[in-house]
Amino acid sequence: MAIPNRDHFYANAVIHSIVIRNAQRTRMNTTYLLDIELKTHKTIAIGKLGCFQFEKGRYVYVGSARKNFSQRIARHLRAEKKIHWHIDYLLQHARISKIWSCDLSEEKAAHLLSRMMSVPVPRFGARDKKSKAHLFFGKPGHPLTGLVLTRVF
Repeated sequence: MAIPNRDHFYANAVIHSIVIRNAQRTRMNTTYLLDIELKTHKTIAIGKLGCFQFEKGRYVYVGSARKNFSQRIARHLRAEKKIHWHIDYLLQHARISKIWSCDLSEEKAAHLLSRMMSVPVPRFGARDKKSKAHLFFGKPGHPLTGLVLTRVF
């Protein structure tokens, strides 16, 4: 069975299948970027970080999965899940439009994005990291300058 065109949005079951096939077909790095679209301005409670204003627009989230890369990506794409990470709070209101695998470490990718985009919530996704945050807002340009990316979804 051929892999469907990844440029279209699919139901979660199909997406899960595509992500697993792509992960098996290509060597995946452990760092990933979620390209996220928020269609309206929202105030969102982000766990213990508190409530924050999120502008309408494009966000990029940097994460990593040292094990089970495809399962982590599939989890982000699922609508029904236990809220565990900061990104889970945002994804209740926004949609993932693209997913990239990155050749840099999570910290290096976050540092590079922090120089190209604004940080909407300090420490978002980075409570246990040295970086300012792992969520960024704005348009960094396309493709993301300075990052070697592989499209996953």
